[in-house]
Amino acid sequence: MNKNLISIAAFAILTLAWLAFGAALIFNPAILDIVWQSFRGWPLVVQLVVGLLVFPVALGFWIWESSWPLLLRLLLVIGLGAATVYTFYPRRSKIA
Repeated sequence: MNKNLISIAAFAILTLAWLAFGAALIFNPAILDIVWQSFRGWPLVVQLVVGLLVFPVALGFWIWESSWPLLLRLLLVIGLGAATVYTFYPRRSKIA
């Protein structure tokens, strides 16, 4: 039961983070810059802890803030978001 609760919580947190990322990207992309700069201003230890807890989303921010071409960044962020949500989707264990 505890494992299911952790799986559901991780899925919910990461899915909400990706939905917020997507909403910001669509409605106000400047928010992404503000969040990234704020994150980078935190103490290194805090960055490491938060970055590990939401690693795919932090990686998405890093990709989005890079100087790569827009289409490449968009494809990578969408792919990373979809892969994260799919991977963390809680499934029933086949082992009883």
